[in-house]
Amino acid sequence: MSTMPDPRFELRKVTETEWLIVDHRYEPHDARQTVACIYQVDAVEVDVLWMRDLPLASSYMSAEEVLHDLQRFHNPPSRSMAPFTIPHLPPLATAAS
Repeated sequence: MSTMPDPRFELRKVTETEWLIVDHRYEPHDARQTVACIYQVDAVEVDVLWMRDLPLASSYMSAEEVLHDLQRFHNPPSRSMAPFTIPHLPPLATAAS
């Protein structure tokens, strides 16, 4: 499993209090490249304007947290693990009548 962040999404700082998240799956001239606009509200909160219909929050503690949440949404944990072995017991013996 790789610990490298997904290079598909990039957090770009626009001003001291504004960021964009861009999707490198689209060309720079394509309006779909912008995924979110992030604005600093105060020292511990940012608001997000999602440019796509995503079931993600609109407030976070930092712009980096927004990026990580988006990456988790697009790359959920793998479920390709082998199943666990469940021990089975033989049936209970019944008394003969």
